Amino acid sequence: MNKSESKYYNTSLLMNQALIELLNKKDFEFITVKEICKKAGVNRSTFYLHYETLQDLLEECVENSNKKFIEYFNKNPKQFFEKIKNCSNEDLILITPEYLSPYLTYIKENKVIHQVAVKHAHIMNSVEKFNALNKHVFMPIFNRLGIDEKTGHYMIAYYLHGITAIINEWIKNDCKDEIEYIEKIIIKCVRPFGKGHED
Repeated sequence: MNKSESKYYNTSLLMNQALIELLNKKDFEFITVKEICKKAGVNRSTFYLHYETLQDLLEECVENSNKKFIEYFNKNPKQFFEKIKNCSNEDLILITPEYLSPYLTYIKENKVIHQVAVKHAHIMNSVEKFNALNKHVFMPIFNRLGIDEKTGHYMIAYYLHGITAIINEWIKNDCKDEIEYIEKIIIKCVRPFGKGHED
């Protein structure tokens, strides 16, 4: 990346960050190009050099947020899906430090992005991500365990809302508690007598 490309990229990052910070305070419909430029420290012509509309910036911001999230999980998706198909039922448990640690690390280091993703799920593609997760991860696991789709739907809601509530409390405390402590709380709530539970 040469100097001009680097400057272009860094300016984009500033505008992405400005949008995230504004979304944490208000709905997307009420955000203006003027506000983005002021917060990012750029002028309007710079904005329009990068994007035609605010929607373009939003789409880039969502894509960058997704990439950042995935970077925390050093796993090959193909191998992961194969594991779901072929491992023993006991190893189908995903509420373990192996999966929780990168997730909680991402949240601790990107609190505002996480809050925006929860608050503005409809524009941050959270629903689409959940549907993909449900289709490729949760339902194959439930099928192997003999749990029907209707029951699985309610179980997913229970687990996800419960874990989200714990994480929201953690964020309220500015993520001061150690990641390992939050992992243990989640595991204790989800699997109080299961494998890996430490008293």
